[in-house]
Amino acid sequence: MSKPALKVLLATPRGFCAGVDRAIQIVERALERYGAPVYVRHEIVHNKHVVDRLKGMGAVFVKELDQCPPDRPVVFSAHGVPKSVPAAAEARAMFYLDATCPLVSKVHVEAERHYDEGREIILIGHAGHPEVIGTMGQLPPGAVKLIETEDQARTFTPENPDNLAFVTQTTLSVDDTAGIVAVLKERFPTIRLPHKEDICYATTNRQDAVKAVSADCDLVLVIGSAKSSNSQRLVEVALRAGAKAAYLVDDAGHVDWSWFEGVTTLGVSAGASAPENLIEDLVAAVAARFDAEVTENSGVRETVTFKLPKAVA
Repeated sequence: MSKPALKVLLATPRGFCAGVDRAIQIVERALERYGAPVYVRHEIVHNKHVVDRLKGMGAVFVKELDQCPPDRPVVFSAHGVPKSVPAAAEARAMFYLDATCPLVSKVHVEAERHYDEGREIILIGHAGHPEVIGTMGQLPPGAVKLIETEDQARTFTPENPDNLAFVTQTTLSVDDTAGIVAVLKERFPTIRLPHKEDICYATTNRQDAVKAVSADCDLVLVIGSAKSSNSQRLVEVALRAGAKAAYLVDDAGHVDWSWFEGVTTLGVSAGASAPENLIEDLVAAVAARFDAEVTENSGVRETVTFKLPKAVA
């Protein structure tokens, strides 16, 4: 019996970004250089497959620093940490490696600069996300006000409307953030903007790539974790750009094949913390059930790399 025809459009770029790649390499090299166990505070990146592979190599993932012995290396996750975390590590004379993405560190520096210059700071982001906790934790409690929606931007009451600045989480929806920024600029014309867009190049590129394929798709599947902000945003972007349906899946094993009823064109992408082999597995699972014609859209080719810390370089 012949398999039904299916066009598969692979969004490019997709999957790992330079910050995720660097963070994973830091853990791998720490294990090579210092042996197991190497402790990691929080998930190094939001992807179960990555975390499980590193666990198999000897990494031990913990929620807080006090779960780590003082005589083993500890790595801080790519999302960044409050200043209190390295301070606590230094107080215990621990050897730590900071895997914070350099683009997140840039936001930290920006927030500190605004604070030093006496401005009230708004952070556009999602409450409870590790990156938001880390950015807010660069400064004293109350110094950074969190805004998550346009409605909150409309009702926000600053202490001094003429002395405001904003920074953003790096993994937000470009379109949603633009809406919040537009409200803030309209209400507070003198608000200080980031020197350079805070939403990182990888988030923007992956959203643009999904937009480019979604209008032609009956279904879009995004590989990524439910914990991953940038992966969740890709699903929202796909639906907004015209995909009839879009779902976030951990891997091919989590696909509900009933989604494919009546589907002739499938779009595939992956969040910035999803390894390429998960995409390959998904395409293979699709090809086992359909006569799949796979094409890749000609998106931006990323060449960004970040240096490793000297201790593991």
